[in-house]
Amino acid sequence: MQTSLPVAERPRRPEWMKVRAPSASSKYFDVKKLIHGASLHTICEEARCPNIAECWGRGTATFQILGDTCTRACRYCYVHSGKPDGPPDPLEPLRLANTAAQMGLTHVVVTSVDRDDLADRGAAHYAATIRALKRKVPGASVEVLTPDFLDVEEDALRVVLAERPDVFNHNIETVRRLHPNMRGAKASYDKALWLLARAKELADYAVMTKSGIIVGLGETNDEVVETMRDLRAHGVDVITIGQYLQPSTKHAKIDRWVHPDEFRWFREQGEALGFGSVFAGPLVRSSYRADEQRHAAATGRGALAY
Repeated sequence: MQTSLPVAERPRRPEWMKVRAPSASSKYFDVKKLIHGASLHTICEEARCPNIAECWGRGTATFQILGDTCTRACRYCYVHSGKPDGPPDPLEPLRLANTAAQMGLTHVVVTSVDRDDLADRGAAHYAATIRALKRKVPGASVEVLTPDFLDVEEDALRVVLAERPDVFNHNIETVRRLHPNMRGAKASYDKALWLLARAKELADYAVMTKSGIIVGLGETNDEVVETMRDLRAHGVDVITIGQYLQPSTKHAKIDRWVHPDEFRWFREQGEALGFGSVFAGPLVRSSYRADEQRHAAATGRGALAY
């Protein structure tokens, strides 16, 4: 079965979108061995992130909990979708924390598939993972990139925030006009905004909130700025903006390659809107250099170019 366009039919990838292969002298293969040896998943592999060679080469990775099968089927996402085989692995949080300790991470990013099949949508598993990380790597900050916790949002937020993650991230992904088509009937643009604002309201500490947008799905630059305004109006501190890459013919087509100058303009708009940190660039992803994103917001460094 053909899963990608013939070479002659693919949109020509511009120079600024090209990435280097893993270097034998980097930490890439050590990280790969650790993660696979612990039977862990990463969004780096599951979503075919273009930055995997760079990030693993730096000794970092973004862990994906709750299995490798998502109960949603967003039109831009390569993560496998379907019916999960069973409940979450109760030992996964400990294995993840042990691996983070072995990697010497000082900032740990944890995301997941959507688990609409679970009564709490996976909130308790997130909480267990945060607890395990705080025990094994007490000096590290923890960032969670959560799903929308469909229909149990309030309770799920309370469970996750009770463990005091340093950064609460939920990606809005695209502009209001495209949201229903790209994310499906279960997701909601306004609920994503509500979730981010409610996280700040419920937290009894200064949690940093974060969200991300991918561009090249058919949005206009003005719509991107409008989404940035919406996020800032809901108290979001950190925003990431990166280029969409079509993972297969089954997924939404790339509408355009967004030029680095446009990403520079997005950064300027974000700074003017008052975000603590704006990471915008062709290869930027939500967890790309997440430690630097958090530091930039905490220290007032503002927009950074990648």
